[in-house]
Amino acid sequence: MTENVSIRDVERELSRLRQEMAGPDGHPALRTSSMTHLAWVPEPWEQAARETLAGLAERHPSRGIILLPRPEEPRDELDAQIDVRSFRDDALGREVCAEVITIRLNGPRANAPASVVLPLLIADLPVFLRWRGALPFGGQTLEELLGVVDRIIVDSREWEEPVRDLARLGSLVERVALSDIAWARLQPWREAVAALWPDVVEASTLRVVGPEADALLLAQWLGARLRRRLELRREPAEEVELVEVDGLPARPRRLERRSPSDLLSEQLDLFGRDSIYEEALWSFSPAPT
Repeated sequence: MTENVSIRDVERELSRLRQEMAGPDGHPALRTSSMTHLAWVPEPWEQAARETLAGLAERHPSRGIILLPRPEEPRDELDAQIDVRSFRDDALGREVCAEVITIRLNGPRANAPASVVLPLLIADLPVFLRWRGALPFGGQTLEELLGVVDRIIVDSREWEEPVRDLARLGSLVERVALSDIAWARLQPWREAVAALWPDVVEASTLRVVGPEADALLLAQWLGARLRRRLELRREPAEEVELVEVDGLPARPRRLERRSPSDLLSEQLDLFGRDSIYEEALWSFSPAPT
């Protein structure tokens, strides 16, 4: 990673690398991008984020910008690493490239990411942001990026206080499209609960053996569907292992373990809003026992 760079330096390096990858006809490799994909990656999440992004491979050719905030650093500087990756697109019949820009935001630069991101966005394409860890609601960093992106992708399992933060997340519904990887993991369980209709129409309790965020989301979704509050009884586990509605077990037809890369890829394919998820967030007032 090169230390103390400017955004102009980054742009020049991108251009140089693409020229180096020119084909036999002398033309640079074709950049095929469907979005700008940002990733906000605090230090504890760096390794996991790199593994997830590496697993995306060629599924989402885009300009990727990995932001590594390091506010504790004494330097007020940017460090950067740029990688242009080429692969064969059989449909186009030629080599195409995708760009990955990794930027370390040192010191005060970590509080002003928009000024770094804006010059690097690809015009007229949507901007997706994968935020690792808890969202700093009301903080300058999040507020700046909310003004830049079209969709924020979170995983509420990564939050230390999902009760509090899922309620806060509802305040963003009118400002940006939202994706929650924890919600995506729950699809087989939501389908299984829906298959219990009409036997659960009068239900009053939901039992979940699984992570706290998953249990809360299931309770709020089902409560919103039934138009009343349910009593949530949760037992901790790393994955959802059991769901019962008034003692009736929900039995998913399929339960496959999807990798973090697969789950993120699924969210990067979404361009609309999820009204059912948003309704669950709006109704968030859980009382877990």
